Amino acid sequence: MVKKKIGKIGAVALSTGLVLSGLSVGSVDAAKPDWAGKGNGDNGNGKENQKVENVIYMIPDGFSSDYASNYRVYKGEEAIWDKHLKGAFTTDSANSDITDSAAAGTAMATGEKTNNGVIGLDTEGNELKTILEASQEEGKASGLVATSTISHATPAAFASHVESRNNETEIARQLLSNEVDVMLGGGKNNFLPASQGGNQEEVNLIEQAAEQDYEFVETRDALLAVNDIDVENGEKLLGLFAGDALSPELHRGETEEPSIAEMTESAIDVLEEDKDGFFLVVEGSQIDWAGHDNDAAWAMSDVAAFEEAVEEAIEFAEEDGNTLVVVAGDHDTGGMTTGSNGQMDLNAALLQNVTATGDHMAAQLNEDRSNVNEVVNTYTGFDLTEEETQYIQEANNASFAINTVVSDRATIGWSSTNHTGADIPVYAYGPQADTFVGFYDNTDLPKIIAEAMKLK
Repeated sequence: MVKKKIGKIGAVALSTGLVLSGLSVGSVDAAKPDWAGKGNGDNGNGKENQKVENVIYMIPDGFSSDYASNYRVYKGEEAIWDKHLKGAFTTDSANSDITDSAAAGTAMATGEKTNNGVIGLDTEGNELKTILEASQEEGKASGLVATSTISHATPAAFASHVESRNNETEIARQLLSNEVDVMLGGGKNNFLPASQGGNQEEVNLIEQAAEQDYEFVETRDALLAVNDIDVENGEKLLGLFAGDALSPELHRGETEEPSIAEMTESAIDVLEEDKDGFFLVVEGSQIDWAGHDNDAAWAMSDVAAFEEAVEEAIEFAEEDGNTLVVVAGDHDTGGMTTGSNGQMDLNAALLQNVTATGDHMAAQLNEDRSNVNEVVNTYTGFDLTEEETQYIQEANNASFAINTVVSDRATIGWSSTNHTGADIPVYAYGPQADTFVGFYDNTDLPKIIAEAMKLK
């Protein structure tokens, strides 16, 4: 057993400007602010010191400022978050200059540092209360959305407490035990027993979920058909759309899996029925995985999918008037550069024509890789040079070689196949969005949010 210890959430204001003096929880005017329902208005800065009723915490895993810059070129115009840039933060963990997603997620959920690989515990093994759990204690509904398994490091950090992020079966058990109202993502195998091909030894968590008043869905069509889930009366939603992670965005259309935007919209539709408000975490998980593979096309396509989810969140926040949307990656992955190989052009827009991941293209190669030109042309439209063809044919890792060629064509460079210690931008829209202005640490994010929500 671990000893329960409440983290520093909301206990310390970052500056006197963050202290919402004179307002108790009960004295906040529930009426919508002037800018609500008026599009961008004052860009959602929400200058009133009103209490935030709902929070949508959006985490593009692995995303940094260079991803943002390349995505702007890829898209050909500003992203929805660009006008809402507020500040930046550092990401080191308790035992490393470069964090992993478990330690980063824990910092962003609890306001305290921990060691890499650890979920929801401090460096001494004590449980840390998360901001999602604190929101639940205030009567708010809660939700987790991810394109990874729902028991993966980042979503896990908001509603579980384990020594190792790899213990996804225990994480899945804790997610149900914590009764998160909406959970949408991959990872069905972590909820099923071994007798049904799952990873649990004996327990069937999907059957357990039904006993806890969860409606269970496992296809896009079933999710979009969901209605009349009454979270006020304890009804909940569990959607597990793949045995493991969902497919990359480039291949999602070939499946029955929903997009991250559709999952976000569905989660909001359910959670907004709670009169006390809600706390929702949305992770664009596979931006990080693309960074590990140095797969620029996968990275940009998953950023595009994540942007559609952010659009859903901000559209809701515009109409609601009491919702704060925070967009912040947990760390950089891959050390992506905006420009490469001494060139002065930015060509990320070329990636719009790429229709498959490097892994998928490599899987189409024959044994002697004599069909390299045909395969790469089919999925990219590129006519390879003799040098590029030879490079891919002779490479130990054909997928990585293809990704290198594609990145070079797009003038995108990479400095690592792992995370880096780069500072991360934070974007915010809604009431009290301006409280995120400045430069700080990842542990400050949940403290700012908790102060805005007036959590105890």
